[in-house]
Amino acid sequence: MNIKIRLTILNFLQFAVWGAYLTSMGNYLGSVGLGPKIGLFYAMQGIVSIFLPAIMGIVADRWIQAQRLLGICHALAALFLVAAGVYGMNAGANVEFSKLFTLYSLSVAFYMPTIALSNSVAYTILIGNNFDTIKAFPPIRTFGTIGFICAMLFVDFTGFQVNYSQFFVSGVLGIILFLYSFTLPKCPINTSSEKQSISDAFGLKAFALFKDRKMATFFIFSMLLGVSLQITNGYANPFISSFKDFPDFANTWGANHANALISLSQVSETLCILLIPFFLRRFGIKKVMLMSMFAWVLRFGLFGLGNPGSGVWMFILSMIVYGIAFDFFNVSGSLYVDKETDKSIRSSAQGVFMMMTNGFGATIGMLAAGEVVNHFVYSQTNTLAQLKGWESAWYVFAIYSLIVAVAFAFIFKYKHQPEDMKEISH
Repeated sequence: MNIKIRLTILNFLQFAVWGAYLTSMGNYLGSVGLGPKIGLFYAMQGIVSIFLPAIMGIVADRWIQAQRLLGICHALAALFLVAAGVYGMNAGANVEFSKLFTLYSLSVAFYMPTIALSNSVAYTILIGNNFDTIKAFPPIRTFGTIGFICAMLFVDFTGFQVNYSQFFVSGVLGIILFLYSFTLPKCPINTSSEKQSISDAFGLKAFALFKDRKMATFFIFSMLLGVSLQITNGYANPFISSFKDFPDFANTWGANHANALISLSQVSETLCILLIPFFLRRFGIKKVMLMSMFAWVLRFGLFGLGNPGSGVWMFILSMIVYGIAFDFFNVSGSLYVDKETDKSIRSSAQGVFMMMTNGFGATIGMLAAGEVVNHFVYSQTNTLAQLKGWESAWYVFAIYSLIVAVAFAFIFKYKHQPEDMKEISH
């Protein structure tokens, strides 16, 4: 089978596993009385991403072929998530936070490293087959988003977005990917017999990238932008669904199918990913990152202004700009890191990028967002006051994103050389 098709299937499954619960889990947690704990669940994805992607990247660089490690991680993540689903099914409305949170945490501890690993596998296989990653990878990655959308819509229209069944869907997809990953071409490990330092042996060489001022600044702002990554994944569904409590919106399509409405964000992603090669070559990483940052300002601001009725167009516009907000940062940043690092530390460098964005950034973001939402929303007992609280929370997030964008524009020094992005050079 064609290499690109094989990697396309990999990306489809990689993100379908996540899409089955990422945007709808908040709805389920709210339905079993764990609404105030939503931030902690999503923050755990960030906490494990602080160190596990980097560690798994080191293992893939030094000891276990990346495609095999990818499969092993998916198998373990799937088993723990299925266990969480079984617990939710048996507990019904009497779900205990500690038990569900433990099983979920163990699952994401193994899932989150697979995001960086799947990128590393794709880059390694493409380069090994003489493909230009900046040209070849974005269309392949597009199908990851399509997989995410398919899983979201399946969970929405089966009614699983409000119960534990979403965990079973993700678990089954994870097992399929576990089996599939072992059919992929081998990714070589670093078997050099040269004498190495301890830091080289453990793959810590990737952290030396922080010695370069430009890369250090890039990683720091990646963390600051990563603060925004999971906020709408955690809170958009409960927010939009809350409009069902008001007669004017109770029967609107958006309020009753929040996951399907949110899936427009992923549709936008599929289109924006395809624009990345052109935008990177034409504008360079700095301007592309700035586009992402200002898109986050619009993403949050439009949530604060919109509603599922006459203001649904604002929600739709928010979904459209999400493609720029997410892809122009996440995918472009990953490609930029790959271009700037030596092939011997490729997996480790992707792990560091993941650590800064989905690790430190997302952890700080979801813990802070949890405090903001609990203050403005869940501390209120009146539904109208909660709705007003949601509006205030979205504006807080928008202002934060604007501050980060302005700071990045002045601090990150980067002179774009179009020829630098024509191919990956190591």
